Amino acid sequence: MDVDVEAVADELYGLAPGRFTEARDAQAARARKAGRAQAARAIAGLRRPTRAAYASNLLVRRRPEEAAAFLELGEALRQAHRSLDGTQLKALSHQRHVVVAALARTARQLAEAEGQAVSESAVHEVEQTLHAALADPDAAELWSSGRLSTALDPPVGFSALPAAAPVRPQATAPDADRAAEQRRARLAERARAEAEADAEARETEQRAAEQEQRDRDRAVAEADTRVADLERRLREARAGRTEARRALAGAADRARDAARAASEARRKADAAAGRPPSGDAG
Repeated sequence: MDVDVEAVADELYGLAPGRFTEARDAQAARARKAGRAQAARAIAGLRRPTRAAYASNLLVRRRPEEAAAFLELGEALRQAHRSLDGTQLKALSHQRHVVVAALARTARQLAEAEGQAVSESAVHEVEQTLHAALADPDAAELWSSGRLSTALDPPVGFSALPAAAPVRPQATAPDADRAAEQRRARLAERARAEAEADAEARETEQRAAEQEQRDRDRAVAEADTRVADLERRLREARAGRTEARRALAGAADRARDAARAASEARRKADAAAGRPPSGDAG
């Protein structure tokens, strides 16, 4: 049986990090059983993705159109650097910041939709990975594979800058340039719209959280009032019980005294009448 390591890797890096290791080991064992030792070693050597890498992979896999437009943005940025086109570079750099922030949020949302919480530090790693993909064509290739095992680090500067004096590249077809620019513009516009929608959603969540806090505060205050009332009633009930017990003890004492007095009076009455005491037998 042939083992396609590339296909296996594609499948594995689509899994959540918590499922990766078990699935990888099972695939490696299956390859060994099939007599494909080299493939088994390659599969066993695949590293479990970090949470940031998983989110980055999901972004590439679930948003292919945005990923393609993002790669075009990176190529345009690198070309602007190579040609020292300051005007284009300024416009594209603004798009870069907007798009990176929006795509990082999208990656986080995709991961969380799969039940994988993504921390702020992991979101920062996703952003760094995106910056690396924009700056370096090799990093772009790694990112677009959707098989990252760890986040990528962006270079200090664009690695595409040539060591020698820059040479302006040959002009491309105007239609192709316009199409690429339109795709980048759509990506930037979508990113701005998503950023606005995200901000509105966060503000709605904030208002809901504040309202919930007010409701909770009111419920706590009402509960405190009820507890205070119940504690007052409990104190009054305990005081009443103590008083009732004292009254009961006094009544018992008086009953015993009355019984003794009645017994003594009966004894005297019997003695006066010449009758034997009531307790004697006939």
